[in-house]
Amino acid sequence: MPRPIQATIHTGALRHNIARLRAAAGDARVWAIVKANAYGHGIERAFEGLRGADGFALLDLAEAERVRQLGWRGPVLLLEGVFEPRDLELCSRLNLWHAVHSDAQIDWLAMHKTHQPHHVFLKLNSGMNRLGFTPARYRAAYARLAALPQVEEIGHMTHFADADGPRGVEAQLAAFSAATEGLPGERSVANSAALLRHGPEAGVRADWVRPGIAAYGSSPDFPEHDAAHWGLQPTMTLASRLLAVQELAPGQSTGYGSRFTAEAPTRIGIVACGYADGYPRVAPTGTPVLVDGQRTRTVGRVSMDMLAVDLGPVPQAGPGSAVTLWGRAAPEHGGAILPIDEVAQSAGTLGYELMCALAPRVPVVVQD
Repeated sequence: MPRPIQATIHTGALRHNIARLRAAAGDARVWAIVKANAYGHGIERAFEGLRGADGFALLDLAEAERVRQLGWRGPVLLLEGVFEPRDLELCSRLNLWHAVHSDAQIDWLAMHKTHQPHHVFLKLNSGMNRLGFTPARYRAAYARLAALPQVEEIGHMTHFADADGPRGVEAQLAAFSAATEGLPGERSVANSAALLRHGPEAGVRADWVRPGIAAYGSSPDFPEHDAAHWGLQPTMTLASRLLAVQELAPGQSTGYGSRFTAEAPTRIGIVACGYADGYPRVAPTGTPVLVDGQRTRTVGRVSMDMLAVDLGPVPQAGPGSAVTLWGRAAPEHGGAILPIDEVAQSAGTLGYELMCALAPRVPVVVQD
């Protein structure tokens, strides 16, 4: 019998979330973001749930090849563009759109020999200060691209730094609007938080939106709003079972470092899940978990292969009982949902990181 831990990718939830984001986007088209191996879900496993989008956006050529091999014939966008001149050859062969954020990338295009002109998105640095041309240099970069026979279409894109917080998108959107005023080409501006929180300003007025984490059922502005508030469903469940039960007397501890000491008689369960499976080692006592669909908490330090949970709220639980580390409990346990955002918050991180950290040793199944 294999070790009783498993991740489930919920295709139906992916499909639902894309539909929800499309509704928020109005007339704008929707990119499905599949960078980082579809946020840890696996591009091949997530593809059917995401193919209702209008295009796929990702980071590297290997991911682009995988999407094409799955049969996708629509737009595919390299969000960071190409990394060296020869990458442009594969862009031509696979008909990839790509971002242009530097003078070097324009230089490479100018030297590139192609029979198929490229579709690019020129990136404006409107305040994130990672990639892109500053507003003062944007139009000159556009003019250089527009003069190249290697370039057929030029779109415009930027990325918001504070769409999930009080600063919002107004200043960056104004910078983008000023820099691109009067220039032809499609616009792409809205990430998940911008689309859901500022849709009328940042989503509908664009031609393309780029919701990432929301497609995977995580709230882009947690804890202000949870995923249910935005009508999103969890797309990944990490589940395991209890291996054993221990009865702690007052004063007894569990786990490395004796981080948890019982103050009263305490029944704890030992779960087949640890940091080698992708569960955060830094998750403290009190991190939420479901046992047989009922909410309880972790206790003590997470180890490589195991962690402990408090069975006080679940007196009927014993070896073999189902444990939901995040996601949706089985129907026989009420289908209760433990949002990945809650687990991540307890560990001082984001749902993004937990999804992407799912370890290769964890078996993964796909369920509609």
